[in-house]
Amino acid sequence: MPSCSMAPRVIVTRPEREALQWVASLQARGIAAQALPLIAITPPADTGALQAARTRVADYRAIMVVSSNAAQHFFDQKTALTLSGKAQAAIKTRVWSPGPGTARALQALGVDAARIDLPAPGATQFDSESLWAQVHQQIAPGDRVLIVRGTEAGAAQQGTGRDWLAQQIQAAGGQTDFVVAYTRSAPDWDAAQQAQARTAAVDGSLWLLSSSQAVNHLRAALSGQSWHQARALATHPRIAQAARAAGFGSVRECRPALDDVVASIESVP
Repeated sequence: MPSCSMAPRVIVTRPEREALQWVASLQARGIAAQALPLIAITPPADTGALQAARTRVADYRAIMVVSSNAAQHFFDQKTALTLSGKAQAAIKTRVWSPGPGTARALQALGVDAARIDLPAPGATQFDSESLWAQVHQQIAPGDRVLIVRGTEAGAAQQGTGRDWLAQQIQAAGGQTDFVVAYTRSAPDWDAAQQAQARTAAVDGSLWLLSSSQAVNHLRAALSGQSWHQARALATHPRIAQAARAAGFGSVRECRPALDDVVASIESVP
């Protein structure tokens, strides 16, 4: 049943596809929510490396996808079928997910749920540390793990992110390969979105922040904007730190699961 609380309007800043899903989920709980993506997702510059990695999925002990966007851009129908088809019993490859949202995306793309590993449901955070606690025993010396991640526009094609996880795999005797599945860049806002953001900076709206990079893009998009009246809900301590550094007057933290986000929104005075 939708909530009857007087929750603040929520600005969802995830990439567009995810933001629209979150807006729908929040609205179904009776929360006023609007999408204002702070990260644009586009295909990688080098699609050849991505396609080559797809053909080798069965060679890896595990495929780690860093986000639902990584899943969407890596697992085409043929690649998912490689892991879930008739010969799946002979394939030992696991698919690692940092959280339940990415796991749901993987299943929607055809990856067998029984092949997916993710942090424990009660984990404090859905991140590399919580994931490693669940999967570290899978890695033996010589095992290879493919980390599917994104890169910043104009950056090196090896990509960025999950370096800590790669270090743990290597310390356990495993080896890591990386492939870039998508490019992250700042959003190209129109005048209406610019106005929406400036209003939300001062009218008591609650910015739902799920990426430190999103905070950086927001500051760049609204150069000179004061954030001392703005309120944020961050889904990881590092994101909360970035929001405070940007000058947000009020920053709360919560787990990134929908129920936790809703509960935190509804508790805002």
